Amino acid sequence: MSINIGSSAMVRGPGMLLDAFGSREERGHISGRVLLQLARFLSPYRWHMALATLLMLISSGAGLFTPYLTKVAIDSNIACGDIRGLLTTCLWLTLTLMCVYLSSAAQTYILSWVGQRVLATLRARLFRHLQALSVPYHDKHVIGVTISRVTNDVEVINELLSQGLIGLVGDGILLIGTIVVMMTMELRLALLTYSVLPLMLLTTAWFSRRARVAFRETREKIGAVAGDLAENISGMRVIQAFAQEENTQERFKEVNRANRDATINAISLSFIFLPAVDVLSVAAVCIVLLMGGIMAANGRLTIGVVVAFMAYVSRFFDPIQDMSQIYTTLQAATAGGERVLELLNSQPNVRDRPDAIELPPIKGRIELRNVSFSYHQEQGVLHNINMSIEPGETIALVGPTGAGKTSIANLIARFYEVSDGAVLIDGYDVRDVTADSLHRQMGLVPQDPFLFPGTIADNIRFGRPTADMEEVIRAAVLANADEFIRALPEGYETCVFEGGVNLSTGERQLICIARALLVDPRILVLDEATSSVDTVTEALVQEALERLLKGRTAIVIAHRLSTVRRADRIYVIESGRIVECGTHSELLAQGGLYRALYEQQFIEPA
Repeated sequence: MSINIGSSAMVRGPGMLLDAFGSREERGHISGRVLLQLARFLSPYRWHMALATLLMLISSGAGLFTPYLTKVAIDSNIACGDIRGLLTTCLWLTLTLMCVYLSSAAQTYILSWVGQRVLATLRARLFRHLQALSVPYHDKHVIGVTISRVTNDVEVINELLSQGLIGLVGDGILLIGTIVVMMTMELRLALLTYSVLPLMLLTTAWFSRRARVAFRETREKIGAVAGDLAENISGMRVIQAFAQEENTQERFKEVNRANRDATINAISLSFIFLPAVDVLSVAAVCIVLLMGGIMAANGRLTIGVVVAFMAYVSRFFDPIQDMSQIYTTLQAATAGGERVLELLNSQPNVRDRPDAIELPPIKGRIELRNVSFSYHQEQGVLHNINMSIEPGETIALVGPTGAGKTSIANLIARFYEVSDGAVLIDGYDVRDVTADSLHRQMGLVPQDPFLFPGTIADNIRFGRPTADMEEVIRAAVLANADEFIRALPEGYETCVFEGGVNLSTGERQLICIARALLVDPRILVLDEATSSVDTVTEALVQEALERLLKGRTAIVIAHRLSTVRRADRIYVIESGRIVECGTHSELLAQGGLYRALYEQQFIEPA
């Protein structure tokens, strides 16, 4: 794609931040639909998950077998003085423990292997979807919140998919197996042990009801922290220029404090629940020790059974604790999954029609036919715009701020869809062709020249990654950028810092012009390309632009009227309407809005 996009303005209205986090309405249950959609990311690794499940079954079965071997060693070997039998039992016990270790280690490795691939796949899909979403989506959503979804929310989803689901099944099997073995071994003692279960169920119900809200709130608050942090870092120069460090620190402290309180609230629930489970576990052990000891003293039970029961009771409550922690992960993953799926299910505002065709090589004729447009239905931006631009012509759009000049350029590039009317390129309605085939034949030189981290050469060849060094240098020479680039310590291999801060605004703009020259687009949009440079650099930029515009259809958006005098035609836009049209001299002679704007810039007031 050869459109060179600059940094777009973030436009947010009331309630936009809330929209970025999604609805505040809390659902009263874990969404099975969300979990089902998330589980589909595991389908490419179903055989790995099946093997991990098998290893989990082996580990759980071996774990259930070890207390029974302890009983055999006490009752059948030690009590009878059977040393040979004791050695055999110890050998089986060693083999069982080794089986537990090896199967658990292999299971952990497989789950980690799958987890990292699911994590990478999900993040790659999110990034690909973000690139497919139209400009309106990115204009309306907070960057930091989007980053939080791709990082934090995906991380907790991966933890559930790769570890939690298998762990949940394993703990369930271990719990059921323990119950069956205990009831088979000694029914009366098992029933006495289970007397603590009603309290366990009440505690679990209390915890789960409060955990839903708490963990969903933590996902919202961490997103708010990421959003505020990203905006403050992006605006650091403005913050320092206006000495607003303390105010922004206070605002960030409030957001950070809210995240801290939400996290502490969620963790506190776990800290209340887990010790409660420990207390009930100790109570069950005491029941076994007391009642089992009495039954053993009366000869109704062997000591080996009492010892095995105490081991099984400890194992009985371990999976309950694990399942409660998995439930916590499940809550967080559901909350994060809702937001990730919301992003993945977001549809681009601008989409190719099913029957869209590839735009053939164009000459560059542009027509706006009765075009109207609004960002929001209740507020129109453009009204019945009619405009015709012949191939190779340079037209200029001038007018007050907010008149709709950039909106016209956005519609021609099809970053937005027209609300009414049509935009045609060489007679093709832009809605009838694929966006990619349109963008490959267009270029943009933005007001705020945006460079990516990497070398200067990489930035110039951004629109044509296959261009060789000779082509890169030729484009830089035509853009008047070669001289200053060669003066840099590493020339074309000089690394560009984030935001291009190691280059002046004029130098960044010349690199952007070289980038557009290398792509060689048929239609070019210049959006205030000289507004941010000094007068000396402006002369270099203007000279480079003249080379760039030669033989191309160009739309020049400008506040500096000195840059549009040579345009073939100038459209004066006011309140979303074309109020004047003509050449520079014709418009001055008319004595209308253009002349008023011109006099404001160039005639010294009396």
